[in-house]
Amino acid sequence: MKKNWLLGISLALVLAIVGLCGCTTSGQVNLVTQQEGISVTGKGEVMAVPDIATLRLGIEAQAETVAEAQSQAAEAMSRVMDALIDNGVAENDIQTQYFSIRQVTRWDWEDEEEIVVGYRVTNMVTAKIRDIDKVGTIIDAVAEAGGDLTRVEGISFSVDDPSSYQEEAREEAMADAKAKAEQLAELAGVTLGKPTYISEGIQIPPIIYPREVYVEEAPATPIAPGEMEITLTVQVVYAILD
Repeated sequence: MKKNWLLGISLALVLAIVGLCGCTTSGQVNLVTQQEGISVTGKGEVMAVPDIATLRLGIEAQAETVAEAQSQAAEAMSRVMDALIDNGVAENDIQTQYFSIRQVTRWDWEDEEEIVVGYRVTNMVTAKIRDIDKVGTIIDAVAEAGGDLTRVEGISFSVDDPSSYQEEAREEAMADAKAKAEQLAELAGVTLGKPTYISEGIQIPPIIYPREVYVEEAPATPIAPGEMEITLTVQVVYAILD
């Protein structure tokens, strides 16, 4: 009796699973809500003049001992920080990004082993420069302060408050989406309704730091921020009236 009872439950479960699968494949029934209407993507692009520069720079010192390397790096970094602040960079706009103490080794072919020849201390920071006209001057000041230990990994530009540019790009994106939807509705011979779904995406240019550059004594550094592109996209679904 007990075996028959268990067999009945198992059979019922199998039938339920088969029935559910059958509905999904043959009846096209699923739990995902299908978008109905005309779906388009609109794009808006606006050129903006950067008003902020971000420098990634720091100090790298190497010596026979950790203490000596760390002392050299600390002294040089202190001078670099003073140079940044003296040239108008706020303390809260300077942030440590990377700090390391590593062994420096070489391979001894005679003894066939790796030997430690010294230690390298690296201290990198990012400095946000809000007076973009002073970027070249600040780079020169930092290079002079840090001397041969100065390392500059790169510079990037951005807009402190991109909201006004994004609003303009958003208008362009929605106009672009509507124009596409109207054309599709005309080609399909239907009447375009109101939007039933809108999703926005903003593309911000990534901060890219080039490979490390060793700064040497040179004439004043020219810096040209140029322009940057702010791109905004919208995904819009329009209803079809008939």
